[in-house]
Amino acid sequence: MTSDAASSSGPDTPPRASAAPESPTIPEPATSSEPLAVPDTTTPDTAPATITRPTGKDPLRTRAGATWVSLVAAAIIGIVLLIFILQNLNQARVTLFFWSFELPLGVTILLSLIAGSLVMGLAGGWRILQLRRAAKRA
Repeated sequence: MTSDAASSSGPDTPPRASAAPESPTIPEPATSSEPLAVPDTTTPDTAPATITRPTGKDPLRTRAGATWVSLVAAAIIGIVLLIFILQNLNQARVTLFFWSFELPLGVTILLSLIAGSLVMGLAGGWRILQLRRAAKRA
């Protein structure tokens, strides 16, 4: 018997309904020093409801944060490339098919890197298109 039934005015009076229905207590969200509450898995029907943090996504990582980190990394790489080019200003003679020209060594290496990246991008893009076509057929 609950305490509401014991405090009723007479033996024939039905027990009073409490103002709020009985529900499991919900603990406060855990702080960084406290571990998260985990329900007892041995009796899932009688385990109290608890609040847990979602594990699928880290709330501290956002698109704006990732963009900021990418911009800082790109700026650092750009500064390193600029230093490399300024330290390698010796002229290098480049001949490609029927073209022949002279460029600073740093610029020549940077252009070679860009050309190689474009070739790799084209090869990767072609493979992605092949895989998409195969996936549509299946």
